[in-house]
Parts: sequence; C-alpha cells; structure tokens
Amino acid sequence: MDAKATLRYARITPRKARRVVDLIKGKKAGDALIALRFMPYRGSQYVEKILKSAMANAEQKKAANPEGMVISRAFVDQGPVMKRMEPRAMGRANVIRKRTSHITLVLSGE
Repeated sequence: MDAKATLRYARITPRKARRVVDLIKGKKAGDALIALRFMPYRGSQYVEKILKSAMANAEQKKAANPEGMVISRAFVDQGPVMKRMEPRAMGRANVIRKRTSHITLVLSGE
C-alpha cells in the first residue's frame, strides 16, 4: 500500500528542490530522513517535512513500518511564479521572478 504527501506552493525554486529530491529517491524512509537532516541545502528542510508527513500517512493507513518503506516516487513540479518589479536606471524596470514548487513524495512497502 502506498502513502503519499504533497507540499504545494513551497517558496523554493523547483531546480533547487529537485537537487535534494533526486538524492533521496529510491532510499528507505528512515535512511533518507537521516540524510536530509545533515544536508547543507535549504530544500532539505522542505523535503524532510514532506517525508515525515508521508511516514505519518503510512502509519495512519497501517500500511507497513514507515521506517522501512521505500521512496518509490518523488518529483517536483513548478508552481505559480510571483512577479515583482525592480527599479532600474532611466525609469526602466526589471522583472524578478519568485518561483514556487509543488513537491510530492510517494512511499511504498517493500
């Protein structure tokens, strides 16, 4: 039985979140949790929170031991982009794109 958790509208760019998600894909949930705790990337905090949520969902469903489940699918989709204006010289303006992410983790029993 699968357990799924999704974080939507996370204020991190999808590229930075994918860097973290790709490192834990295919690992056991317990091992991934330890690895995430010691990663130097800011995205690891978001992914750790989602992984804990997915493990709690698995425990709620009484699927299996959440520590021993494997991260079968993990992906990051792009969310909406907030656009902000930055003033420049001679009355011009630059657009600053503040990107968001939708991060999804799926745990499955062995």
